[in-house]
This record gives sequence, C-alpha cells and structure tokens, in this order.
Amino acid sequence: MVEKEAHTGPRFSHLPYASSRSGLVYDVRMRFHVEPIPKDSDMHPEDPRRIYEVYNELCQAGLVDDPNNPDLAGEYLLLRIPARHATKEEVLACHSEKSYNFVMGLKDWDEETLFIEGEKMDSVYLSVNTPGCALLAAGGAIEAARAVMHGQVKNSMAVIRPPGHHAEHDRPMGFCFFNNVPVAARAIQKEFGEKARKIFILDWDVHHGNGVQNIFYEDPNILYISLHVSQNGAFYPAGDEKDHVHCGEGAGVGKNVNIPWKTAGMSDGDYLYAFQEVVMPIAQDFDPDLVFVCAGFDAAEGDMIGGCHVSPAGYAHMTHMLMSLAGGKLVVCMEGGYNLRSIAVSALAVTRTLMGEPPERLQSTQPSPSGVDTVKQVVQQQSYYWPCLYPKNPAVRLKKARSERIHDLIRDWQAIQLFQSHSMTTLFIARNKISRSFENQVLATTNYHETRPLLLTFHDPPELTASPDPRTSFLDAHNTYMTDGVKSYVEWAADQGFAVIDVNIPKHLTNLDDDKDYKEADLIEQRAKEALLLATYLWENYIELNSSTHIFILGVGAAYNAILELLKSNDRVSSRITHLFLFVSSQALNSCRSATDDNLSQWYYEHSTVVVANNHHIWDYTTAGGASGGARKPKKRFGRLERSEWDALEDMLAEHLPAVTGEMRRLAEGWEEMRDELDEDDVDMEVDGGGASPTRLPLMGNFALSPKKR
Repeated sequence: MVEKEAHTGPRFSHLPYASSRSGLVYDVRMRFHVEPIPKDSDMHPEDPRRIYEVYNELCQAGLVDDPNNPDLAGEYLLLRIPARHATKEEVLACHSEKSYNFVMGLKDWDEETLFIEGEKMDSVYLSVNTPGCALLAAGGAIEAARAVMHGQVKNSMAVIRPPGHHAEHDRPMGFCFFNNVPVAARAIQKEFGEKARKIFILDWDVHHGNGVQNIFYEDPNILYISLHVSQNGAFYPAGDEKDHVHCGEGAGVGKNVNIPWKTAGMSDGDYLYAFQEVVMPIAQDFDPDLVFVCAGFDAAEGDMIGGCHVSPAGYAHMTHMLMSLAGGKLVVCMEGGYNLRSIAVSALAVTRTLMGEPPERLQSTQPSPSGVDTVKQVVQQQSYYWPCLYPKNPAVRLKKARSERIHDLIRDWQAIQLFQSHSMTTLFIARNKISRSFENQVLATTNYHETRPLLLTFHDPPELTASPDPRTSFLDAHNTYMTDGVKSYVEWAADQGFAVIDVNIPKHLTNLDDDKDYKEADLIEQRAKEALLLATYLWENYIELNSSTHIFILGVGAAYNAILELLKSNDRVSSRITHLFLFVSSQALNSCRSATDDNLSQWYYEHSTVVVANNHHIWDYTTAGGASGGARKPKKRFGRLERSEWDALEDMLAEHLPAVTGEMRRLAEGWEEMRDELDEDDVDMEVDGGGASPTRLPLMGNFALSPKKR
C-alpha cells in the first residue's frame, strides 16, 4: 500500500511514464537490528546507521516529504510506500522452514546466547529484533515491487536492511537473513502471473550474491547477472561458484551470468564496459517483465571493504541503462555498502536518475586491461546461450575437426628454425605427467655444457596479432602475425659463440584428450610452481655441472618469476650468475628476498636489469626510471629497475636489444682466454691425477629418453 492521500499513477495520459512518480520504502524500525553486545572499539560494518544516512541524504536533497523536516521538501517528491512484514508463506517460497524458524526464534534468546551463537556463524550478528527487521526488509522489497507493478509508481527505491543476497535457502550468512529480492520476485510472480513471468535481477554489490544464484540456478524465468570481485575465488564468499563458468543448470542454463573481477580496484570504465558488452545485450534478449537491482554500494569509491572506485555518476549511468528495460519497471533494493558517506551519495545519484534526472558526466570511461579480459571471458562463455553475444565460442566446430592449439605448433616451428640455424635440439626433462606442450619446451645448442658463456632464457610464448571475424572468431592466416622478440637475443648469443638454453613456459598445458574448448591461461601461481620445478631440474642436471665462464639469464613476461623463485630456493645459484635481464609489462613486479640469505636482495639489485613497461603501476608510486609524481624509490629487493618507453613486451624487447646485448658483450669480454685457461687446468689435472676432473661429471645427452612425437 502507498500513502493514502498521495496522487498515484501518471498525471498526464500522453506522458504516462514521465509524469509518474518514483516510490520510496524506508522504515525506521529496520534500524533496530543491532549487535547484542556492542563493541565500542570495533563498530560492525553492517551498521544500523546505513539506511538512515541514505534516507537523510534523500531528505537533504529535497526528494522526500519527511514530517520531521518539512522545510526540505521540494515540489517533486518520492511517493512513500509503507513497509510491512513479509508473511511466512512469502519467505518459504525461497527459504527452508528450518531457516525461517531459526530466525523467528531469535526473539526469545537472551543477549549472551545471541552473542555467542552469532560468533559461531558466517559473518552475522544476532538480535532479538532481527526477526522483525528481516521480515520488514523482505516485505519492504515486496511492496516496492507491487507499487511498480500496479502502476502506482514508475519505479522504486527500497532503503532496507538487513541485506539479503548472501542468505541461502537453508541458512543466514554474510550479514543476511532472508534474501529480500528473491522473496519479492517470487511474491510478484505469484500475484501477477504472466504479467511478471520473466524477472531480471542485476546485482552490482561488490560481493557475489551466492544466495540469489543458488535459489534461481535452475529457473528459466529468472535472469541473474552479478558483477563482483572474485580474486580467483578468494574474495567473500570464498569459493569458485562465483566464476564465469557457473551459468545455471537444467532449464536455467544460461540464466546465471557472473562477471567476476580478478582484482579489486575496478572503476566506472570497467562497470560500464561490462554493461555495454554483456549486461544490456543479454537483458534485452531476455526481455524481462520486471527488473530488480541488488544495490550494494560497497564497490563505491571510499568503501574500504570493496576497494573499488565506482562513482555516484557510474551508478547513475548503470541505473539509466536498466530503466530502458521492462518498460521502465525497475525496483532498486539496497544490499551492502559500508562507508556511510559513499552509500549516501551513491544512493542519491541512483534515486535522482530514477526520478528522471539524466546521469552526470563520467570522469573516465576507460576500462582496465583486467576488466576487459574478464568481460571477454564472460562473452566467450555465455555466447553458447545468447544469440546476441559475439564472437561465438568455436569449440563446437573444433571438436569435429582435426585441429591443434597454435601455441604447440608455434613451438614446433621454433624448434625447427633454431635447429636449422643453430643446431639447437630438445633437452630431456623428466616428467610425472604427459602434455603435448612439453615437446620442445626446452631447446639447447649442442655446446651448452662447454666452457663458454651461457644464455638461459625463460619466456612466455610469442604473441600473435590478428583481426578475428566478429561473428565466427576465424582468423585469416595471411592477416595473422607472430612476434618473437626473444629470437633476436637467442640468435645474437649463438652468433657470438655463446651456449644457449631456451625455455618456453606455456600459458596452458594441452591435455592429450584436449576438448578444443576455450581455455584461460593457467593461474599465475600454478605456472610459477611448474616453472620453478623446471628451472630447478635444469639447474641441477644441466647448468650447475657445467663450467660456463658466464651465465646470463633473460626472463620475459610472467615466466621471469621462475628465476626469482630459483634464486630464493637455492643459495648456490646466485654465485654462478653473471647478470639477469628481466622484462616485465603487465605482470606483477615481484621481489627477490630470501628468509635464509640476508644478502640476496642486495646481490639481486647489483646483478639485475629489470626493464619495466612505461604504463606499469609501479611508476605511480616510485621515482625510479624517470617516473613523474612518484613518492619514493623502489626497494632494492625488486632489482635495478629501468623504465621502458614502451608498454608491450615485444616492443620493449626490440628497443632494449642493443643495450642488453652490449652489456652481455662487455661483461663476457675475454671469455675465450678464460676458456683456454680453464681447459689447460683440466688437462693438467688429468695428467697429475690420472682421471677426469671431479667437477666435470658425465652429462645427459640431449636426446636421452626424449618423449616420443605424436
């Protein structure tokens, strides 16, 4: 029910939507859900003041006819929609009777029991007023939606708590007791039938709405799209169910869309890009009868829990786009958000947009590289289910055709080229598993064991540049280019008479039963672990036993982490290395610090050249390498940093080739004389001792036990 004496519905029949008012649900009683034993030094993030701060901001803006502040009321006001308690039947449409009875029974508990039992649960506190507040929040969401469906208001804003989107069918969690939006959606479907058969729920809370997802996971009539921080499953709620491959099951497949940000720090540009590429195309295809927003404001600028940077204008633009759906029938229900000022100004921006004000201009619309990657992964996955999304995942066609992953073919081609030009062959590496990607992974010149300088390279696969067909993802071979900047370094070293061991660290290991489906790059942590095992094996079986005059290491891309981990795990390595040349673009800049060797960081600083991309975030905080506006020099444990003029690895490798090769030539000057002296010493030892030098052990042949070609 809406306020009795207020005008409802449109004022002008020829402008029904524009002349209708927006609705507001707010009930002070929802503030009574409080901690049973407050902690003076540690206020709980789900603070009762949250909804008051939002409501007061709306009042101060002149949008609410508040009896306590009649002078603040403007001419165009939100229509007040009274909240009510949800009924047991309405709650049980989404929750188990056991969960409902648990919440309702809290009113009979004493404070000590409430405190102790709350501490045992998953991020909730309990109060004797929790049952009434939880029912008011769910009932408020229902009434906000009913007013829209009855045409009494064109859209509505429900300022409610406790939040709901984490609440599971069978238990409260994450500050949530009853899942407000799903309860409202089920109530609306029951009351309005075919007029509200298809409902779209957009969740922009920084946390994944696990409860909403699980309640509707098999429902074909509820589309749920969530934008949230995932951090590879580590962000609350922890687990992989918030990743982009969880798309629904059974009849509901394709109706669950997760857009999981890999990191915090996402901004307006990322959210607007996701809306333009994923949210709006899918929502328009779905063509809902009603739209709900699980409006958590913890992705807002200033929220320390979310750590993101969405502005009030960003929320307004998202709201404005959503208003184009379902004939404008939009219900915004408050969820999380824990910076009182951030949620107030963000909710005000959303409400003003609901009332008809255009969104303010955005300061920036540029998405981050990480955001673009996430959105493209979602498009790739969801293109199975939505005709509007392109390019389509080619896996279905590839499973029927004879095909191989190009990164394996490229390495095969590199092996042929390097064999023909420098007689480089495959080194045997003992494995505990089989992968197509292991073939030719490590290539070496035949003189790798001789007394001469050695260049050891660890690098990511070469980059491919192409313009795929926008519908099919097909690539024309004549318009696809491979850039291999490491090859120039390998060829230079071989031409100088250096030995070379070239190690390719693939971003994905191809299984023998490869399903040809789209594969993300393996996790950085997993690649680093595999690369360290390989680096350790090479060092102990091929490099440490040699009498190389100098050892230079070239690390390119994420593969360079293997070198750092080898240095930290083996204190004998640093004494043999002459210099490291490392190239870092978009990867994290890692330190070289050992728990057992206090001098390693200083050694690393003195024996490394770390070329870092011009746009790397490290330059936002440091003054090294000519950065402007930085506050301090980077720590020595990050190596001797050098700022490149370029952003891409291949450009950086080409630009710094003369400097790096010149430095290797300088450091290795006179290596031929050194070799002759060492060889003479070996001959003397054989004459005097009657045998081979104890430091020169038999070496494993390049082809020993090599894996068979397929």
